[in-house]
Amino acid sequence: MSRTRLWAIARKELLQLKRDPRSLYLAFILPLVLLLLFGYAISFDIRNIEMAVLDESLTQESRRLVQAFESSGYFSVAEYLERRADADVVLSLGRAQLVLVIPPSYARDLVSGRRAPVQLLLDGSDANTATIAQNYADAIVMGYSANVVPKGRRVVLPVTMASRVWYNETLESRNMIVPGLVAVIMSIIASMLTALTIAREWERGTMEQLAATPVHRLEVVIGKLLPYVAIGMFDVALACAVGVVVFDVPLRGNLLLLGVLTLLFLVGAFGLGIFISAALRSQVLATQVAMVATFLPALLLSGFIFPIATMPLTLRALSYAVPARYYVTVTKGIFLKGVGLEVLWVDALAMVVFASVGLALAIGVFRKEIA
Repeated sequence: MSRTRLWAIARKELLQLKRDPRSLYLAFILPLVLLLLFGYAISFDIRNIEMAVLDESLTQESRRLVQAFESSGYFSVAEYLERRADADVVLSLGRAQLVLVIPPSYARDLVSGRRAPVQLLLDGSDANTATIAQNYADAIVMGYSANVVPKGRRVVLPVTMASRVWYNETLESRNMIVPGLVAVIMSIIASMLTALTIAREWERGTMEQLAATPVHRLEVVIGKLLPYVAIGMFDVALACAVGVVVFDVPLRGNLLLLGVLTLLFLVGAFGLGIFISAALRSQVLATQVAMVATFLPALLLSGFIFPIATMPLTLRALSYAVPARYYVTVTKGIFLKGVGLEVLWVDALAMVVFASVGLALAIGVFRKEIA
């Protein structure tokens, strides 16, 4: 392998990239736009859930219960109802996501020391919001019940639990989403960028000139990879900086380890893009195939949004072939947990295999010969 020829190919690719506005947009603008867009748009935190209240007790005790819901920060009272029939109306029209029904005997039962049940009606058409709202409401009622003082005596619960959250103490969903977004976005960008490289040579007719040179196909593939790997490393560094500064995501791990594992991931992703480009020889078709081959698996099977452990057995087995699965684990582990290679060695080994396979596929399918 000649370093002179290698640098010549890399320089040629940089010049083509510089003259192609689409590639420049994909390389430098789109990753940042996607990170900001998804970082703000995707959130599992649910606040200000609109609720309606049917207070048939109309006592100081019932007002305190409603106040406990409002002061939690999760619920806001949208309206008060006068009849039970109104509950179906507000839920069906979407004016509230839940209805709190306080029966007439609530205060009397509470003061006398008996159980004082209340009813919570939830809109189950959005199952995720309904489940989270129910959990919030259960916690609020449990906390409120522990502080109730019937007959002048405080209720003491026989069993109490003190919980402490590690790694994401505030339970902010962005701390989980942003590190995973880096993996998903770079999976898409990497393969789409390099999916244009070889196909562009064929469509522009410059492959004949390349075939006439003494450059080896290994030099062509690696020479074309080098500029994009450098751009990919810059994009990841920028994404990490935006995650820490803009989204306030903690970065507790080793930056050098993150950089090395990112390099392996990018080599494999760019190699896959060159493989697709060399196999199809059409920029439009290569871009479409690269999007399907990277975006859907990275989004659905990497564990970024949906936990892999809850997937059917077939999809869990299929997820082992998705490189983004391992890189998502790496980014979350280094960002949130601050773990090192002693924990991430399996994922690191998987990305070594991915980088090797990506390069091998790209070199194996690329041909300089003109058919």
